[in-house]
Amino acid sequence: MVICLVGFMGAGKSSVGRALAQRLGWRFIDLDDLIESREGRTVAEIFARMGESGFRNAESNTLKELLTASALSGASMVLALGGGAFILPENEAVLQRDNIITVFLSASAQELWQRCLTKQTVGGDTRLRPLLKDEASFKQLCQERFPNYERAQVAVTTSGKSVDAIADEIHSALAASLPEKG
Repeated sequence: MVICLVGFMGAGKSSVGRALAQRLGWRFIDLDDLIESREGRTVAEIFARMGESGFRNAESNTLKELLTASALSGASMVLALGGGAFILPENEAVLQRDNIITVFLSASAQELWQRCLTKQTVGGDTRLRPLLKDEASFKQLCQERFPNYERAQVAVTTSGKSVDAIADEIHSALAASLPEKG
């Protein structure tokens, strides 16, 4: 079983994913971290060297290989996708398997913008976000991607909620679908 968190940058996929995986006793994987490890450079460096299309290719290949390995091993995990991964049809198709549940972490574009700014200036976010340029382009990209995210099987609004509260809400919403601990 794989719970895959999708949503725009700043939605909390990594933070919520870690908390949810801890509750479930499952492995947590951040797809961007895995890509950086495999490629030997940061997402920003991959964007700079290979462009967005080169990054998306590495992202798709890594996602397919990870999900294939997970299916073969039967290991359960919580997976946080990068903000653009779920918008590509080939990735969305791979995520349609029976043992994968997609969860959209939703918030307004304004709130996501504020979270990203706060994280970079106050929180000391070490990951540079190549597509975080200016507020207008941020909100436009968010609006363009939103219909794709809405195709996830489950949607959870994150506005005004703590990471733990969001993880609890996802856990409760999926309780009937999750394998029993054994």
